[in-house]
Amino acid sequence: MNRIDVIGLGAGDIDQLQLGLYKKLLQENQTIFTRTIDHPVIRSLKEEGVSFEAFDQLYEAEDRFQEVYQNIVDALLEHAKHRSLIYTVPGHPMLAEKTVQLLLEQEEVEVNVLGGQSYLDDLFTALRIDPIEGFQFVDGTAFSRSDLNYQQHLIFCQVYDRFIASEVKLSLLEDLPADYMVTIMEAAGSEAEQIRQVPLEELDHAMEISNLTSVYVPPVSETLLNHTFNRLREVIAVLRSPEGCPWDRKQTHESLREYAIEEVYELIDAIDNQDDENIIEELGDILLQVMLHSQIGEDDGYFTVDDVIRAVTDKMIHRHPHVFADRHVDSVEEVYKNWEELKKEEKPGERTSVLDGVPKNLPSLAKAVKLQKKAAKTGFDWEEVKDIWAKLTEELDEVKEAISDDNKEEIEKEFGDILFVIANLSRYYKINPEVALNRTNEKFTSRFAFIEEQLGEQQKDIQKATLQEMDELWDKAKEREGLN
Repeated sequence: MNRIDVIGLGAGDIDQLQLGLYKKLLQENQTIFTRTIDHPVIRSLKEEGVSFEAFDQLYEAEDRFQEVYQNIVDALLEHAKHRSLIYTVPGHPMLAEKTVQLLLEQEEVEVNVLGGQSYLDDLFTALRIDPIEGFQFVDGTAFSRSDLNYQQHLIFCQVYDRFIASEVKLSLLEDLPADYMVTIMEAAGSEAEQIRQVPLEELDHAMEISNLTSVYVPPVSETLLNHTFNRLREVIAVLRSPEGCPWDRKQTHESLREYAIEEVYELIDAIDNQDDENIIEELGDILLQVMLHSQIGEDDGYFTVDDVIRAVTDKMIHRHPHVFADRHVDSVEEVYKNWEELKKEEKPGERTSVLDGVPKNLPSLAKAVKLQKKAAKTGFDWEEVKDIWAKLTEELDEVKEAISDDNKEEIEKEFGDILFVIANLSRYYKINPEVALNRTNEKFTSRFAFIEEQLGEQQKDIQKATLQEMDELWDKAKEREGLN
């Protein structure tokens, strides 16, 4: 069976190459395959008569590195059908070398990794860092910003060219200031070694970049990470700790209930005002409530924020099989139907009535809509909207009759019936009655404030102003809003 011997060329010049590997390469009487010809060891070996065939041209033919690596492996396997061969890569074969990993995953041809010198030792020496403090090694061609741990020593390898350097820079700028100092390392441990510190914003145009280039990002101070989830979690934990804030330590799930309600309504106000800055602030306040409740759960030993996140992530994946699985949907209505079916699967037997699951503390108008929606799913609904309008007329007549009878309890019941029908109408027209009423409350508040302001400018006491005066000012307030 033919074999592929994989040799690492090290990160610098030929002095880094192990003697045994050097002899093996010199003794090879056939062309040696190499991932890239751009390496100082290859230049030295070519001077001694060693012949190489490189795959550099494949980088130009494909847009994605994964496809390049797979094409290299496919070519090597094809050649290995006819003879055993040597394949060389920069550095050590088992360090940030995807083609080697792909070769090891296949079973067609035997693969023998002969070794090579990793440049990490030279890199740590040159940068004067100890990886025991925390170290993350990242492939510059394939990483996710969410995977980066800025509180550790962070090194990007595979920074082949300015395009990759630019991608690394743009990702880092999402989290770090433009003037944050990073280090560009070239050919660590060789005579050609170069080290240069530059502001992050200059990373992709600071110096020549090659396949021997790495980028080092030193650990970041906590103050620069206040926008990250982990930092928020740490802050909340400190606030609830014995050394933290007396108010935060005192809070319970029960004591925080009122704040959760307030924050949601404040967010609605910010949305209604189309105030993006305020929306950010109010969303932050809602997130604060989530974090405080989660920290209380962790302090009491019942649950953590990880459990909260896991629960909602699992729920979203389970309830969206048309996104995360193979179920197909053609409309929003089908999504709703699937959603309800999947909810029943999640909690079998917990709800005996169709109307179960409506929060008892939900505001009454919102609760009415929720109850109506659940009942409508069984077919218990008005067929035409005109029938709802007719029902509203009927309820208005009944409340008038109760008023005539001066029956307080019946008046209250009949007013409730009117509001329930109005909630049904709003549901039909896809209007949230809570939001609609809140808009009217805001409108009333604004117009009445205008009346107070105008009367104040006229030095008139609002308590002594006539209804006619206030009506005229009310009309002016409407005109100011552009209303008829």
